[in-house]
Amino acid sequence: MSKHLENSKQPEEHGADEYECPQCEDRGYIFYKNEQGYDVAHECLCLEQKRLRARFKNALIPEEFKNARFDNYVQKSDVQKRLYHTTIEYLKNFKTSSHKYNLGFIAVFGEQRIRELPSSQRAEAKARHNNFGLGKTHLQIAAAKWLMKQGYSTLVVSDIAFMDELVQAKRIDDEGETLARLLWSANRVDVLIWDDIGKAKWSETKENFYYQIINERYKNQKPILFSSNEDKGTLSEKIGFAAASRLFGMCGPYLLEVEGEDFRLQKSG
Repeated sequence: MSKHLENSKQPEEHGADEYECPQCEDRGYIFYKNEQGYDVAHECLCLEQKRLRARFKNALIPEEFKNARFDNYVQKSDVQKRLYHTTIEYLKNFKTSSHKYNLGFIAVFGEQRIRELPSSQRAEAKARHNNFGLGKTHLQIAAAKWLMKQGYSTLVVSDIAFMDELVQAKRIDDEGETLARLLWSANRVDVLIWDDIGKAKWSETKENFYYQIINERYKNQKPILFSSNEDKGTLSEKIGFAAASRLFGMCGPYLLEVEGEDFRLQKSG
């Protein structure tokens, strides 16, 4: 028996009921003798579960959506059914297709466009073209969980918080180290989940950040799953036309323009 295996099998001062995993006693590996009498080890199932928990933690999933799953997504309206079935189709094709598309949910008539209307017309336009409370974020998080279970690294960002973090990092006097780390995190992951993109107030600095991230992922064919309450035109104005061209161009058949009743208002009514 090797010294490594001897050391790894030393008993610890724990009772059997104190281990998180009694199968491997929290070592991550189960040791046994094979048919030839050699000592071998294989990964315990708990090791992958720990990796999955770490991936969930690192994905920065918002607390309010920790329980978001496909089986508890409400499909009452036609638009909710359309969002759900398109997401499922996208994920089914994700592993089998060598080309990784973006998946985007955007408005038919953007929030910025509504704000630019005369005040007397805004309420009617908001009711007719509502893009809130359709369950877009719920589906994004459910998709993120599914992708992580398949082994893909995933990062979830919320637009306003993410943009603020990037702007603040740029101001830090650390030779760009913090900013580089944030950009690296957004660019390196297999799948970037970008919630409410274009929500942040426009600035030239933010537009540059949008372009840097979207263009880098575009060049490396790394997908973005994004949602926005803006339409094609207003989102292009918010993030920049060059970034929007790449973002939309990678969607292929998976860019949905949606509107409908606010499900959150239905629940509270």
